[in-house]
Amino acid sequence: MTNDTPVRQGRRLNHGRVRRTEWLTPHMIRVVIGGEELDGFPAGACTDHYVKILFPVPGVAYPEPFDMEAVRRDLPRDQWPRTRAYTVRSWDPEAQELTIDFVHHGDHGLAGPWAARAKPGEDVLFMGPGGAYAPSEKADWHLLVGDESALPAIAASLERLPEGTPARVFVEVADAEDELPLGTAGDARIVWLHRGDAEVGDALVEAVHDLEFPPGEVHAFVHGEAGFVKRLRRHLRVERGLSLDQLSISGYWRRGTDDEGWRASKAEWNRRVEEEEVAATA
Repeated sequence: MTNDTPVRQGRRLNHGRVRRTEWLTPHMIRVVIGGEELDGFPAGACTDHYVKILFPVPGVAYPEPFDMEAVRRDLPRDQWPRTRAYTVRSWDPEAQELTIDFVHHGDHGLAGPWAARAKPGEDVLFMGPGGAYAPSEKADWHLLVGDESALPAIAASLERLPEGTPARVFVEVADAEDELPLGTAGDARIVWLHRGDAEVGDALVEAVHDLEFPPGEVHAFVHGEAGFVKRLRRHLRVERGLSLDQLSISGYWRRGTDDEGWRASKAEWNRRVEEEEVAATA
C-alpha cells in the first residue's frame, strides 16, 4: 500500500539566499530561501522532503566556488561545515522559493539561532532534497503523529490529502502559543497536545494508545524525538499489527544527544528496535 519510494538527491549542492524570515510562534521561525540557482530544484514528490543545510565553521577558508568534495578531500574533518537536516515546508517552483520552518530554543543548538538572526540576502548552501513519504491514496485513513520537529511535514501532508479523506492527527507542542493553523481538504481531526513540564512525547504515546482506530487500512506517519517514536513503533507494530509498509516512522532527534551523535548512532538504534520487535512477536 505504501508509496514511500525514497527520493535521494543527497549530494546535490544547492545555493540560495535568504529572502525573508518570520516568527510563526515563540518557538518556530520560518525562513524563505530563493534565487535563480534553485531553478529545477527537484522537490514536490514527497511531503517529508528534507535538505541538509551547511553551516561553515568560523575562521575556516573554503574553496570558491564552494566544493564539498574538495572540502572533504583537503580539510580535516573538524573543519568541514556542520550539517543539519530540515524538512521542506513548501517549494514554489514558479517563485523559486523554498520554505523551511525551524524550531527555536533560544541560544541552544546551531540552526535555530542561525534562523533567528538570518537576514535577507544571506547566502545559504544546502544539499538535497531527500524524502520518502507522502500520504498514500490507497489508504482508507491516515494517522499523523509528531512533536514540533515533525510539524512541517505533518502540515505539508495534511495539505496533500484528497478532499474528505479521514485523518487522525496528534501534534505535541510546549503550550497553546505554539499551535499553528493547519489547512487540509481532508476530514482531519486535529488534536493539539500541550507538553507543559512532562517529557517529550508522553502525551502522544497516551493519545495513540487511547485512539479507537477507524475501520480500514491506515497509513501512518510518526516522527519526532526517538524515545517516544520507539514506544509508538512497538505499539503500532506489535499491539496494533501494522505492517512496515503502512508506516513512515523514525526519530528525527534524540533527547540528550546532539545531531552529530544521533546521526552516528541512529543505524544501531534502529537495528536494536527491529530486533526487539521480532522478539516480541516470536
